[in-house]
Amino acid sequence: MPRYALKIEYHGGPFSGWQRQSGQVSVQETVEAALRRLEPDAPAIAAAGRTDAGVHATGQVAHCDLAKDWDPFRLSEALNFHLKPAPVAILAAARVADDFHARFSALERRYLFRLVARRAPLTHEAGLAWRILAPLDTEAMRQGAAHLVGHHDFTTFRSTLCQSKSPQKTLDGITIEEREIPHGREYRFHLRARSFLHNQVRSIVGTLERVGAGSWAPDAVKTALDARDRAACGPVCPPDGLYLTQVGYAEDPFA
Repeated sequence: MPRYALKIEYHGGPFSGWQRQSGQVSVQETVEAALRRLEPDAPAIAAAGRTDAGVHATGQVAHCDLAKDWDPFRLSEALNFHLKPAPVAILAAARVADDFHARFSALERRYLFRLVARRAPLTHEAGLAWRILAPLDTEAMRQGAAHLVGHHDFTTFRSTLCQSKSPQKTLDGITIEEREIPHGREYRFHLRARSFLHNQVRSIVGTLERVGAGSWAPDAVKTALDARDRAACGPVCPPDGLYLTQVGYAEDPFA
């Protein structure tokens, strides 16, 4: 069966997450339903990351096996037709080798977290960013984030429900941008690693927000990391501002 890679964008608000779950609407189930409008016997698909409920994606990658030899452009167009009106879009489709696997072939994943500081509630961007009331100290957050880059035991920043075999991960980079927006400030946290633990990004951003707010000193992030204790973590921030933006492979299937 020909194998295809799909680059997928979605608004996570209406979904229970990427992974199919009994009695709940998932992104995986929604895409598979569209595929089965094209081929009723299409098997299940696999994705690069199992995003949680409310988490968005602008560059999720999944692969599927189909009986027909589809033109990739026509496949993406047909899927987008059958995905309506769900907030899910196939940005690109590509024919890939039979041994390509969206999850296991991935060499890097990149996430973005958007945090907005303003007094007024969000309207147009409600559900797309985490709103707080007061501006943050960006330089202090950068100092705190520097303690997390590299290979560490991330038990402190790992959900108790995490199914990963080991808390040992290598965080390749964290960058924090600050920009002025009407009536407030926006902070963008960019994180990249080969793989992440469950709730790791949200735990890190929630902790760095405490640093930016002045409740934690930057060095307290290292103390929390070294504790290897979930209780030492700062608050876990909501999923609204989190986006899976890119998945890296040895060769870009969409190039």
